[in-house]
Amino acid sequence: MADHISDLKENLNTMFTQKDIAQIEAKGMRLKQVENQIQNFKTSFPFIKLKAAATSGKGLKTFSSDEILELIADYDEAMEDKSLLKFVPASGAASRMFKHLFEFREELLNGITPNLAKDSDFNSVAYFFIHLDKFAFYPDLLLKMKEKGINLKEKIDQKDYLPILNALLDPDGLEYASLPKGLLKFHPYADENRLAIEEHLAEGAIYGKNKNNEVHLHFTVSPEHQAKFEKVVDKLAEKYASLYKVKYVISFSQQKPSTDTISVDLNNEPFREKDGSLLFRPGGHGALIENLNDLHADIIFIKNIDNIVPDKHRQATYDYKKLIGSYLIEIQDTVFDYLESLDIGYFDEDLMKVLFDFMEKELYIHVPKYIRIKELMEQVDWAYQMLNRPIRVCGMVKNEGEPGGGPYLVESENGIESLQIVETSQIDFSDPSQAEIVKNATHFNPVDLVCGVYNFKGEKFDLKAFVDPKTGFISLKSKNGKDLKAQELPGLWNGAMADWISIFVEVPIQTFNPVKIINDLLRPMHR
Repeated sequence: MADHISDLKENLNTMFTQKDIAQIEAKGMRLKQVENQIQNFKTSFPFIKLKAAATSGKGLKTFSSDEILELIADYDEAMEDKSLLKFVPASGAASRMFKHLFEFREELLNGITPNLAKDSDFNSVAYFFIHLDKFAFYPDLLLKMKEKGINLKEKIDQKDYLPILNALLDPDGLEYASLPKGLLKFHPYADENRLAIEEHLAEGAIYGKNKNNEVHLHFTVSPEHQAKFEKVVDKLAEKYASLYKVKYVISFSQQKPSTDTISVDLNNEPFREKDGSLLFRPGGHGALIENLNDLHADIIFIKNIDNIVPDKHRQATYDYKKLIGSYLIEIQDTVFDYLESLDIGYFDEDLMKVLFDFMEKELYIHVPKYIRIKELMEQVDWAYQMLNRPIRVCGMVKNEGEPGGGPYLVESENGIESLQIVETSQIDFSDPSQAEIVKNATHFNPVDLVCGVYNFKGEKFDLKAFVDPKTGFISLKSKNGKDLKAQELPGLWNGAMADWISIFVEVPIQTFNPVKIINDLLRPMHR
């Protein structure tokens, strides 16, 4: 085994030229970092070992009606002296939203005229065109086509769809295929039509303002779109500041080049471009743990850019953002009290018994029997280590067939049990016992998180220290007609937060309204 490891290391060392090393260092990466990524391709990532699905009373917290009202009512007081931030991953391009339109356009360009009457269900191209005038971007499309001397309504009547698609998707039209979701018109109102990012400004003003009436928002964006985001926000912030009587403090960041991952060919050799340079790809949303780590706020809400609804449907969002925020403070205050007691030596056997019960019943942290019978100081050391971590409260909705990760109790290689958000790609479905656990799952993750990232002494945690590097993901891609393997870092709310204290709370399905395809904007919650 030792010889095998030595051979692998020698192979890695001879894999890169001085030019390669210069390219790696120019990205802010270390050679060892890239070598570890190559090693991941060779050994692959292990599947997560599920112990059970987190369900009501067994890893998932549900509240009574009275408790819900009380937590919502407590929110303003709980946040009175806290610095707040809303963190919105917004760098993804919207191109996948238009996949069915791209495929339809390709058929038209190849001289094929599909029969739209054959398929007119909600996700279809036919449904898109039948309801075209209901989209918030329709007035812009109408105007853009008029500028080109094209009558949109006539084209619809004539079933001449190609000019419409070109005007919507292409760079000389509305360029919706290349813009990020945040810069698309999402919602129609009686007197205006709002961009997705615009709705986040409005939403943040309700639950995200501090005692100075400041609303701090942070958007992660791609380099090619940051200038557009800044231009739009400069124009909109004043409008919503006046409307909600707040001051916006808005910042942007980009995924760091140092979080990219190297690509390899099917033999796990570095994939090279035509000029011989190494091919690196973005490391997925897990790379954003670096961006999150650079921010400073007592309480950070995380929500995806496309999970946003218009004003009339937003009350449930407001209520449950306040609920999970209040509950985080409630839990955090208790954890901090215990940590302070342990830190100053104010503890005895009775306190440890109460503390262990709290950990198991409220935090769902399993306290092994061997810990309970150890010497008192060993119990204290273990409890201190388990409690002195970032805390997140995650909203979970009942599973209604939507794809995505879910809440589970998992067991690590060393036998430690913990609550984790697990993606389906991390699960070994060939194992009947694992498949059965998934079958019994009742909830999934809508990416509705509130995070406490400071310790009980008021010091910021180094969030990178709480990532599980073994929870990455490998996928097959291609470039220039050649197959390659790509690697994603541990997901932001999966492996990147694996060693946080995680608390799962049930929230209603009304708080989950993502826009995965353009037709989703026709759903009732987006109208």
